Amino acid sequence: MRFAICQELYEDTEWSEQCRLIAEAGYTGIELAPFSLGDNPAAVSDEQLDTVRTVAESHGLQIIGLHWLLARTEGLYLTSPDALVRSRTAEYLGRLSEICSHLGGTVMVHGSPFQRSLLPGVTMEQALEYAADVFQQALPAFERNSTVLCLEPLTSKETDFINTCEEAMGLIDRLDHPCLQLHQDVKAMLGAEQDSIPDLIHRFHHACRHFHVNDTNLLGPGMGETDYEPILRALVESEYDGWVSVEVFDYSPGAQHIAVASLRHMQDVLARLSST
Repeated sequence: MRFAICQELYEDTEWSEQCRLIAEAGYTGIELAPFSLGDNPAAVSDEQLDTVRTVAESHGLQIIGLHWLLARTEGLYLTSPDALVRSRTAEYLGRLSEICSHLGGTVMVHGSPFQRSLLPGVTMEQALEYAADVFQQALPAFERNSTVLCLEPLTSKETDFINTCEEAMGLIDRLDHPCLQLHQDVKAMLGAEQDSIPDLIHRFHHACRHFHVNDTNLLGPGMGETDYEPILRALVESEYDGWVSVEVFDYSPGAQHIAVASLRHMQDVLARLSST
């Protein structure tokens, strides 16, 4: 099982130091938030991207992809009734797919709840049509760049658009494109789903391309009450071969403490599973 971490918890740390710390913690993958590249990620030069990738690789890290795709942007929205806004959003996602590929990544997680919730007067069916339009415009770029857009269900506390894996699969099946797949997140599944996480892993294993681990307390695996043994067992049983990436939202215990404790807990759980 390959482990990565979402690097924005190190946001105030210089890039080479981020990479050193993440590698020291034991990870082999790093997942980027585009805003960590600068105020205008779309304008980042190839030379700058080369430097970002080279520094990561010098620490034995692979940049696996991007998440928080639309965070800290203006004028972009997944479910906007404005065709121009949808076109700009699709163009931006396409540019991010180029950046992802240039960095050596293949997966891009579309969460960004504040850029997808239903706007006033927009029905759910209309929102689905608008989102499908954005993705349909963007997916050729993903295909060209050999990247996959992973749609992330989120809880109703975060958004009213696509809260469950089944709802996400409705949109994924609607477009039926190999570059649009499912993302699963432990915190989101705990907060939005009726079925257990192991059941959801097995049910949607054919479509899940990326997996985030965390807890409802916004910290990492082993730092809350969630039992990770059945979760990791289900990933092993379903032959999941993607990255397992730590994504936390409460940084107060300290970035390196979170990184080390999260990975150690998952490795301990896997060791117990392999001995039984």
